[in-house]
Amino acid sequence: MIHLLKNQISAVLLAGFGITSFTALAQQPAYQLWYTKPTEKWTDALPIGNGRLGAMIFAGVEKDHIQFNEETLWTGGPRDYNHKGAAAYLPQIRQLLFEGKQQEAEKLAAEKFMGSMSGAGDRTKWVGDMKALKGLQGNPALENYDDQSWKSIKVPSYEGWEAVGLSGLDGAVWFRTTFEAPANWQGKDLVLDLNRIRDQDLTYVNGTLIGNTDGTEPRKYTIPAKLLKPGKNTIAIQVLNYFDKGGLAGYKDTSKAIAVYPKDAPGNGVSLVKEWKYKVQNDEPPLVPQFQASYQPFGDLYLSFKTENEAVTNYKRKLDLNTAVASTTYTLKGINYLREYLASQPDQAIVIRLTADKKGSISFDALLGSPHKYSGVKKINANTIALSLKVRDGVLKGESRLQAIITKGKLLVTANKISIVAADAVTLYLTAGTSFVNDKDVSGNPASAAVKALTGLNGKSYAQVKAAHIKEYQKYYPAFSVSFGPDSKASLPTDERIEQFSDGHDPAFAALFMQYGRYLLISSSRPGTQPANLQGIWNELLTPPWGSKYTTNINLEMNYWPTGVLNLSAMAEPLIRKINALAKNGEVTAKVHYNAKGWVLHHNTDLWNGTAPINASNHGIWVSGAGWLSQHLWEHYLFTQDLNFLKNEAYPVMKQAAVFFNDFLIKDPKTGWLISTPSNSPENGGLVAGPTMDHQIIRTLFRNCIAATALLGVDADFKKTLEQKITLIAPNQIGKYGQLQEWLEDKDDTTNKHRHVSHLWGVHPGNDITWDTPDMMKAARQSLIYRGDEGTGWSLAWKINFWARFKDGNHAMKMVKMLISPAAKGGGAYINLFDAHPPFQIDGNFGGAAGIAEMLLQSHTQFVELLPALPADLPEGEVKGICARGGFVLNFKWKDGALSAVEVYSKTGGVCLLRYGNKITSIATQRGASYKFNGDLEKL
Repeated sequence: MIHLLKNQISAVLLAGFGITSFTALAQQPAYQLWYTKPTEKWTDALPIGNGRLGAMIFAGVEKDHIQFNEETLWTGGPRDYNHKGAAAYLPQIRQLLFEGKQQEAEKLAAEKFMGSMSGAGDRTKWVGDMKALKGLQGNPALENYDDQSWKSIKVPSYEGWEAVGLSGLDGAVWFRTTFEAPANWQGKDLVLDLNRIRDQDLTYVNGTLIGNTDGTEPRKYTIPAKLLKPGKNTIAIQVLNYFDKGGLAGYKDTSKAIAVYPKDAPGNGVSLVKEWKYKVQNDEPPLVPQFQASYQPFGDLYLSFKTENEAVTNYKRKLDLNTAVASTTYTLKGINYLREYLASQPDQAIVIRLTADKKGSISFDALLGSPHKYSGVKKINANTIALSLKVRDGVLKGESRLQAIITKGKLLVTANKISIVAADAVTLYLTAGTSFVNDKDVSGNPASAAVKALTGLNGKSYAQVKAAHIKEYQKYYPAFSVSFGPDSKASLPTDERIEQFSDGHDPAFAALFMQYGRYLLISSSRPGTQPANLQGIWNELLTPPWGSKYTTNINLEMNYWPTGVLNLSAMAEPLIRKINALAKNGEVTAKVHYNAKGWVLHHNTDLWNGTAPINASNHGIWVSGAGWLSQHLWEHYLFTQDLNFLKNEAYPVMKQAAVFFNDFLIKDPKTGWLISTPSNSPENGGLVAGPTMDHQIIRTLFRNCIAATALLGVDADFKKTLEQKITLIAPNQIGKYGQLQEWLEDKDDTTNKHRHVSHLWGVHPGNDITWDTPDMMKAARQSLIYRGDEGTGWSLAWKINFWARFKDGNHAMKMVKMLISPAAKGGGAYINLFDAHPPFQIDGNFGGAAGIAEMLLQSHTQFVELLPALPADLPEGEVKGICARGGFVLNFKWKDGALSAVEVYSKTGGVCLLRYGNKITSIATQRGASYKFNGDLEKL
């Protein structure tokens, strides 16, 4: 990848190609996220990252919290994900689908075709031990059991006991509370309404078992009248949690309370929403089998300050997108304090600098901790402590080091913390690494990366470290700039701008959102790292949503939509390396599951590069992951025009994806077309034969391979095979409602508001459907109208891109406003501008940024089209360093909704067909030359 990396960094630097009138490297708007109050929860915190290490900055005054991640800390380990013998059942599954027997096909596929899972522990024995009260003294179910020494916890918690203090806990926990029974309840049967408990419960009242449920069913247990006592009654519940969220969940709608009430008077109850006593009986449940691994948090750094309850003024926390430096400032007792936080790529460390404008004012304790059960902290030397850990459900180990450098004052290191008293200034260096080497090798020394980084920092000043960090970051960030006019609301904190954005006029905030997307991609996907996952590089949970892995039926791909157009081609390098690794494993899956050559990828993968189908057969058997990722290789070539990359890295992988489909496609007995089966239109409609999305991806892959063979002068026979096959693939079809059909049959439900709009892949990110075929484009638009505007965060982002391709800028802007609206009110943005699915998924940040770019420039057809979907809300603006396919970099301005000036730089030469409205000009560009035009595309 050295050749690729060198070329991509060069391409980024070319964005400052010496255009004198408006160069991208000059006059960046001062975009910042900033707030006047500390963080209350994780999605308020500000993210920093260097591609390998990520941190969330909570910025409390009395207690600061830096939650951090290292990109290779995952559960699981190297293993065979494939289901031996699966291919033997492929003909039968296909036949069942041809016969319209979907349920039977899904049942057979679930049993015989899905990938293999990791090993399971002995749940039966563990549950038996827990019910037998192993590990306890006495019986907590009894009414008079002494629970005075037990701790208290908030009940219920729909997001699990993890959200209310028991982070990282799976296992057996006892809960106890009491309620007062009114006198008029005597002689009546009562209902104990607990709703959901995760996972199994044994529920006792006054020492008698009244219910035992294992699963998600609501718990509404009858308390017989004979058990009820006047006055105080005791409830004891043993909760057995196997994996993920645990405890008394109650109702998602918190207006509904868990309660006890008479059967004949449900509205006359006693609420049980309160603090309950609890005791952990066992935190070693048997392992639960998993199809794939989950990304893990690493640890937490807590900084505890003694503020003596003095009033804090002038509080502000911010993230500067130009420098990738976060900061916290405040005034306490007349002293002005400053904390700066950065994630240095050159020095591979998270760096925290604490200063004040009065000497001797910095005093605090720094503590390291981790949610991992198998973790511990120890002293290394006079200014360093280390956090060591092992993942419970996996093979990986990790080690982090925290080192303090002080100016004057005193420093004391104990077993698990660093204490600093009366320093003038303090610099903290936080480093981390794991035992991961690659997807087949976990023999690395987990301490190596942490120790190496600290060794490299030895003797450097904070000023040097900060300068090196900014210099490296600014190889990428300033390559593109955007302004949508004066920032009239810059004086408002970010949370208030989010609140007002959907109903107000704040075009500059849309520009900030674009640049924040670029910042997040730079921070989570540097050359040489792992690719950005579902949460980029930031995760606080041991069991994050969807494993915080790589979902390849939209989400991973969306993460990388900004790389080409927003001048971040170098950030695609981790994805390209990932694709190469997946192609190797995917060859095995293609053979085992389909008896086919080439490579295949289904709808998810992880650190270990699993490629087999996972989860349920009604959505896990989706065969087009390799095809879609191959599109990214082709797009990378189109934007960079790097023929060596195409020849040596892209085309070989693209070809093998096409080889798979050449083997896999089968003739539909009803239509005679070649179709993809079994597969799925992501995550809608179950297992089917011939989903439209598959055919669009396969057709596009074949076209790209045909074009690549012509460019490279290779594989003439293979080219001929693809040219013949491509004409036989089932075409896009217009259905009875004027819609683009999602499936082979005309069976679309116009009331279906599903978040996926997969059959519009050919509109975006593909180019299988364009305005060159207006009837099909209108049918696609009609499908989107039927689907509706509402959606999850990433779905809203995709719809921005669709409406931009439909050249409806105002509708696209409507989707932007829905995306950048408060998550607390059902919108798509948390306070820190993280995308809300909900929960947090970062793809919407990247897809939204790319979507706004798509409103300003499109180059997926023969044209480089300027302002194709400009909304009324963006009447003026200027972009510098925006990129088009063909190796072109553009700067342009517009005012009063009309283009006023444009400049085109050609990286490699060739014809540029520039279009604005009905105006078209053809430029025979020379390598390294730039060309200027006015708003009418007249050359200057």
